Amino acid sequence: MAKLGKRTRAAREAVEGKTNVTVAEAVSLIKANASAKFDETVEIAMNLGVDPRHADQMVRGVVSLPNGTGKTVRVAVFARGPKAEEAQAAGADIVGAEDLMETIQGGTIEFDRCIATPDMMPIVGRLGKILGPRNLMPNPRVGTVTMDVKQAVEAAKGGEVQFKAEKAGVVHAGVGKASFDEAKLVENVKAFIGAVNKAKPSGAKGTYLKSISLTSTMGPGVRVDVADAVAE
Repeated sequence: MAKLGKRTRAAREAVEGKTNVTVAEAVSLIKANASAKFDETVEIAMNLGVDPRHADQMVRGVVSLPNGTGKTVRVAVFARGPKAEEAQAAGADIVGAEDLMETIQGGTIEFDRCIATPDMMPIVGRLGKILGPRNLMPNPRVGTVTMDVKQAVEAAKGGEVQFKAEKAGVVHAGVGKASFDEAKLVENVKAFIGAVNKAKPSGAKGTYLKSISLTSTMGPGVRVDVADAVAE
């Protein structure tokens, strides 16, 4: 096993034994130990009591973080005519139709969010095997299949985060940057947890929110007290 660097070892020691802390305490620990030379992303992982293989236990949704993500989101839009112009005016990075489909089929995916007008879905549908596994497939449930292209692009650029439970029932996402003010990070974390909590599916049995952890890109994880996290 490779030896841990001094910085990594010190960070782990700083959080050792500190478990089931409040969101505010977790954020404080994460910020104090985010010592990389770049602005680390603060990430959340939530272990849910669901089996996403069953349709009535799938957890999926979208949340607008009150203080944004701190990340530049590249947006692609499938649209034609006036809607394509609307997308460009709203700040979309890539706009197209068949040409965009061919670019993606060729292996070039230079975007973080994909939006489509409803009439474009026959084209977008051909990309399911490429976009689906990357959680990039437009979906009306999260507002990425829409005629309101302007609003969708602006939301994506302004801090909207999509979430989806993976096979093991885990939801994870970036909820800000280590450089953010502590209070703003706490707000973002609680907004994300609240959205996932509200997205509890009808088929979920037993404990829904099993555990919540926060970490930074290069830092150790900190376990958060679930009761505190969902308290208003």
